[in-house]
Amino acid sequence: MVGAEIAVGYMFAWLVRKARRVGDRADAHIDAALDAGVDRAGEKLHQLVAGRLSGDAALERLTTEAQQLPEAPSERTAQRVALALEAAAEDDPDFGAAVEDLVRQLQEADRAAGSSVASARGVVVNGDVKVRAKDNAFAAGVVTGNVNIGNPPAPGKGQ
Repeated sequence: MVGAEIAVGYMFAWLVRKARRVGDRADAHIDAALDAGVDRAGEKLHQLVAGRLSGDAALERLTTEAQQLPEAPSERTAQRVALALEAAAEDDPDFGAAVEDLVRQLQEADRAAGSSVASARGVVVNGDVKVRAKDNAFAAGVVTGNVNIGNPPAPGKGQ
């Protein structure tokens, strides 16, 4: 299933937002309009996945981790939920298509809001990102192979 890890990131973000709002209702009024689209699609995604993976230990762990309000789920939990999602999508292509559709809706809502999603493997940012690196440093990028930041200065040559 394309996007299982992204779906996990969105589910986790929705669970964290829900946990934060339970603790502090004042913030809900401030950003309600901005979060409305993301919350609706996030809740639908959570309900869809929770209905399909009901009783799954990895999904229960994801919920528990979200209640602790970390930046992202643990890598192991994210992987386990992603694998469970992928298996469920293989068994039921309609379920997989519904998850992918909700992920697309969330991505569109995030693009409109200019927000981002964090996961155990990195951060997905919707919108413009400007990153600058100096002195032969690697600043950011999608790495699918080797990274080459150039040749270091020759010994004895100033930097």
